[in-house]
Amino acid sequence: MFTGLVEATGTLVERAGGRMRFSCPFAAELAVGESVSVSGVCLTVEERDAESFRITAVPVTLERTALGALSPGARVNLERAVPADGRLGGHIVQGHVDAVGTVAARGQDGDALLLVCGAPEAVMRYVVPRGSIAVDGVSLTVARRWTDRFGVALIPHTAAVTTLGALEPGAPVNLEADVVAKYVEGLLAMEPGGGARLPAGAAGGGWAALGEVPRR
Repeated sequence: MFTGLVEATGTLVERAGGRMRFSCPFAAELAVGESVSVSGVCLTVEERDAESFRITAVPVTLERTALGALSPGARVNLERAVPADGRLGGHIVQGHVDAVGTVAARGQDGDALLLVCGAPEAVMRYVVPRGSIAVDGVSLTVARRWTDRFGVALIPHTAAVTTLGALEPGAPVNLEADVVAKYVEGLLAMEPGGGARLPAGAAGGGWAALGEVPRR
């Protein structure tokens, strides 16, 4: 679990398919097998040295996140998993990207950097004004909501110490909706006996068929 408070930024040093090596200021403190959020994607450290670490992103991760579009030299946001006795300064971030969105516009409002991000319905259904959302692994508060996009306002510190300050319209971003909203939705969709309500006309095979197995 992460908090969405970026510890540092790193750079994609080398890449061979899904095998990627990132420079990292705290690489020497990492352990093989440890989880690191790379621009909002939870990945496992497979190798590390004093200045970098290597991960392998499986095909489904490359397809469903913006990692697949990264080239050497690209900057990424980095965060280690939060310790059990750590402060939850942002919100609960799992590092499980829901969808890739697109920066639709940017502007200024005094000292604040305004970003508008387009997002699919799979994300927008959980977006509420003043709720939380992770954009490239950064915990942010939703300032505005439209049907297919949302707006956030970044303080100068966030814009300076994360990759978000350099984003331009058209840039892809990893989006993760607030997990609390997902749990609420799941609970509301449960039948009194504990099973999930199947949509009307759902096929009887696959998980639907397995769900009919008598309980013991």
